[in-house]
Amino acid sequence: MLGGTTKASDIDSPATVAELLASHDYLADEGLATAAFLALRMGRPLFLEGEAGVGKTELAKTLSAVLGAPLIRLQCYEGLDAAQALYDWDFARQLLHLKAAEATGVTDVRALEGEIYDRRFLIARPLLQAVETQPSVLLVDEIDRADDEFEAFLLEVLSDFTISIPELGTISAAAPPVVVVTSNRTREVHDALKRRCLYHWLEHPGFEREVAILLRRLPECTERLAREVARTADRLRAADLVKPPGIAETLDWTEALLTLGATDFDPGLAAATLGAVLKHREDQELVRRDGILLADAATGAGMTTRAGMATGAGAGRGEAGRHA
Repeated sequence: MLGGTTKASDIDSPATVAELLASHDYLADEGLATAAFLALRMGRPLFLEGEAGVGKTELAKTLSAVLGAPLIRLQCYEGLDAAQALYDWDFARQLLHLKAAEATGVTDVRALEGEIYDRRFLIARPLLQAVETQPSVLLVDEIDRADDEFEAFLLEVLSDFTISIPELGTISAAAPPVVVVTSNRTREVHDALKRRCLYHWLEHPGFEREVAILLRRLPECTERLAREVARTADRLRAADLVKPPGIAETLDWTEALLTLGATDFDPGLAAATLGAVLKHREDQELVRRDGILLADAATGAGMTTRAGMATGAGAGRGEAGRHA
């Protein structure tokens, strides 16, 4: 099963989900693997909520790779409406068709109307693409950026995966797509949509998990550098930042350090590459002012203590709620 693509119906346990995700370099803990397994087996959308950069979108991409199904992404934004998410008519091609018909002397208006509203002139947007594509993984990304009205519309589509097009009729999915809905919680999403889904909150990864992710995704990274970056990222998240770094930013930061030839964590080099991990000027100024990058830089004492906490007797329980 790990040698190629996998059918959702063949996945028999959360452990199998975790193993399959890991084979594509996504390290999920027991809680996330269980949520994904239940979503796959129960045919329910998976609603992932958490801060930006914790791996919500990446999970959908990895599920797409695991299942060998195309990823269809609906990026949400303020003002998004049903037409932009469902379908549109190719008015330019319709007009060309009308002009061509006129040039050949066709005058049957009813026949022309039937022709220009043919399926070949329909532009499928993400939701229609997901209904028509079997199998597929539908990613509804950052639903919290959309309006309440779109939420209500999305709930209706997710209830039966049936789309009505007045000119063509009703299109229904032979089998529902795998659906992942994400939210950065910039606003509260309505309970009705959450009730339709299986809900899971993604936190920043714990220390040991973050180290494992860095080593898995960046094989050239030394374990010492990975541990020091993860330890520093942990301190950054504890600071009063506008945007604490997620695992995506930690990966970017480590890659930047590696690109500059780092094999160990150097505070000066780290300060020079802050733009890879902190995207707000206020955050960079705070980190430099408070000397966060200098803390424990000269010794591994902090690292040893942090690692010890992560690998102690309570590590299994503590890590159960953390995800890549």
